[in-house]
Amino acid sequence: MKVLSAVAWPYANGPRHLGHVAGFAVPSDVFSRYMRMAGHDVLMVSGTDEHGTPILVQADKEGTTARDLADRNNRVIAQELADLGCSYDLFTRTTTANHYAVAQELFTQVWKNGYMIERTTKGAVSPSTGRTLPDRYIEGTCPICGYPEARGDQCDNCGNQLDPTELIDPRSKINGETPEFIETQHFFLDLPALADSLREWLEEREASGTWRPNVIKFSLNILDDIKPRAMTRDIDWGIPVPLDGWRDQPTKRLYVWFDAVVGYLSASIEWARRVGDAERWREWWNDPEAVSHYFMGKDNITFHSQIWPAELLGYAGKGAHGGEPGGYGVLNLPTEVVSSEYLTMESKQFSSSRGHVIYVRDVLTRYQPDALRYFLCAAGPENQDADFSWREFVTRTNSELVAGWGNLVNRTASMIAKSFGEIPPAAELTADDEALLAKVREGFETVGGLIGRHRLRQAISEAMRVVGEVNKYVTDQAPFKLKGEDERERLGTILHVTAQAVVDLNTILSPFLPHSSNAVHATFGGEGEFMPMPRVDEVTDLDDGHPYPVITGEYSATPAWESRPVRVGAPVSKPTPVFQKLDESVVEEELKRLQGDAEDEADGDA
Repeated sequence: MKVLSAVAWPYANGPRHLGHVAGFAVPSDVFSRYMRMAGHDVLMVSGTDEHGTPILVQADKEGTTARDLADRNNRVIAQELADLGCSYDLFTRTTTANHYAVAQELFTQVWKNGYMIERTTKGAVSPSTGRTLPDRYIEGTCPICGYPEARGDQCDNCGNQLDPTELIDPRSKINGETPEFIETQHFFLDLPALADSLREWLEEREASGTWRPNVIKFSLNILDDIKPRAMTRDIDWGIPVPLDGWRDQPTKRLYVWFDAVVGYLSASIEWARRVGDAERWREWWNDPEAVSHYFMGKDNITFHSQIWPAELLGYAGKGAHGGEPGGYGVLNLPTEVVSSEYLTMESKQFSSSRGHVIYVRDVLTRYQPDALRYFLCAAGPENQDADFSWREFVTRTNSELVAGWGNLVNRTASMIAKSFGEIPPAAELTADDEALLAKVREGFETVGGLIGRHRLRQAISEAMRVVGEVNKYVTDQAPFKLKGEDERERLGTILHVTAQAVVDLNTILSPFLPHSSNAVHATFGGEGEFMPMPRVDEVTDLDDGHPYPVITGEYSATPAWESRPVRVGAPVSKPTPVFQKLDESVVEEELKRLQGDAEDEADGDA
């Protein structure tokens, strides 16, 4: 089966913090790695989202250009996601010539089919700079529910779409001033003309029973008050509007959210071009049997369950106005929209501006990537908001990862190394031996089924439950007490059974813990890389020659999701610990560092 893993595009106005990767990066990678192991043909794509006013605001603040800022942050983000182990087939960016061409093609065909309507509207402008303010940079009181911090495009409290002119007491989030509203021409996506087709698709997805309840409920609710939505902006940084009379206007560009979601398609097309088979992307996009899973945080649901599907329907001419598909053909709608809830930190919202933040790159500098991946899978915001605290990070790392799985690996390898130096053969198995191996084998179906349904917390909990069963088996069988020559055969059998259990559990845990799976594989005499890892390649734009890094990888050697017999005679030497135990002082050190960062930010604002 062809499986598209469409991963949210991190915004390139700065490095990513834990709240970001908890929602899109780790969940998508665990799923993609598992689906490859299950024998499916996975295409995992994403990139940095680099247009829009926030990039311009940050560039002005730093005294640089929007392109230079995007170049720098694209490089930082690509490296940190690769270091985290995210196995993208292609992680690219939205400033490529390829992406411009694909976005303009979609816009043009949607317009030809009658789903882009031109309107005169009022746009917000900063009185002090004369620069257009995007809807998301305007804040005020929601006219529907009274929430005092509603954005100009949407109220996060009641979920309704808004127009900034509807806000009560609107203000700029950049400098607090009251924006001026001036008349301007824009293209709007005619969502009401696509509403019936959207509802039909969403009701079909609801009937499948596979979407998370919060996602499908929210998606259907927003159809009740659907309105045309602006797809162009007054801004000089972005993709030109590809229509006569518009393309040469220096301050008219496609809305950043129109072009960002097109990135899933443009990245697929770029990937196909880079592997030398320019039309191969169609296997994931035109084949009705292919499936697609979109990963993001809950603040982006509307763009993936309404805006992007509407663009795809409009491109295919499947709305009230009719029409015909463009050159890309009929493109598949999302099979699953996998949205995570919010991750807070020490019970507060992440805030880069207030210094209440920890960046992915900083965690990876000080701690093992699999320790972070484990925490985000075991305690992340899968279907409800979750909190990251340093105390829980240390506790889970030490009591679960180190004392549970790491201890099992190390004690098994140490006993084999001491008594045999290699994996011993098994004699006749007892009922206890058979029962343990059966429990471990059952984990493939149980854990795999949960990952496939995006239940990562349950999946890793079940895997660690089986780890506990194997640790109990070792304690009950007490191989360390078998010292006589007449007990050597039984000793070898117990250690063979335990080694088999550990090797199978390593396979089961490898989508969650890919880095350590390679270390465990080597510990038990395995050769080569067990779980293929991503790499960062330096490339040049296929059309304009601009250099940039991409994440890619060769994943064809991914192991199958199945039990494989241990190799009798495989050498096993005294192991080094797979996971690092964290000292309790880490909690105090990190909280002091966090407080220092917050104070630095406060001083900078003064």
